[in-house]
Amino acid sequence: MRGETATGREQAVWTRATLGRTGRPLDLLTARFDRHRYAPHAHDEFTIGVCVGGSEIIDYRGGRIHANPGSIVVLSPGEMHTGGPATSDGYAYRALYAETPLLTEGTWSVPHFRDPVLDDPELASALRLTHTELSACPDPLEAESRIPWLLTALARRHSTARPVCDTIPGADRIAATVRNRLADELLSPPSLSALAADLDLSRYQLLRAFRTSMGIPPYAWLAQHRVNRAKGLLESGHRPAEAAALVGFADQAHLTRWFRRVLGVTPAAYRNSVQDVRP
Repeated sequence: MRGETATGREQAVWTRATLGRTGRPLDLLTARFDRHRYAPHAHDEFTIGVCVGGSEIIDYRGGRIHANPGSIVVLSPGEMHTGGPATSDGYAYRALYAETPLLTEGTWSVPHFRDPVLDDPELASALRLTHTELSACPDPLEAESRIPWLLTALARRHSTARPVCDTIPGADRIAATVRNRLADELLSPPSLSALAADLDLSRYQLLRAFRTSMGIPPYAWLAQHRVNRAKGLLESGHRPAEAAALVGFADQAHLTRWFRRVLGVTPAAYRNSVQDVRP
């Protein structure tokens, strides 16, 4: 779901992603403001933003903080804050609004962030990329694979909460079970929460075990599996849009994005090339 408001260079675009097929929604905001200043307000969720341009001033906890490009800003639920440009050049940011349980999957308690502005270039880059890609295609399994993992990293690296143990016995067995379920339910894959419950694990433990065994998250494995299935369909004469629907991609653009990542060519180019060499 998308919503957009724009006046000149003032722009706010909202996208809603779902964490898993039947999971909770999560709102993503892409904003660019030259003059707009937020009135004092608070959110029920954690506000996690990455400044991507210009400079922003935020009144928070009785003080004033500055966010510059590459900064991660974390505002806690219920905390009053404002936001506005620090200079006439304005500011741009990406933000997501995460319910508290999303930040507690890899810790023993609710995280407290003493410093609301964080310097973590690697995590900032990952958050920005994830936000951008999910805003373009809010695939439920992709959202559930990426968002909880990044928010767990945020809480473990920068909050006062103590992390849970990372050692997950039987990672290969867990990964095999998840792969089989995802392959069997290709068109409508189960949520990771449901898979984790069946295995008596937390979602974070499932993600940790899968990454340890496979080196990639579940959504990436499923996308590659779908690409391999789509190859066969293209070889047999199906059009890219048909192949995308038959293997569970959201649309042809979703198939194309992954086809290029895995094989280096578009589905249409691949289809033409294999048809050209038919006897």
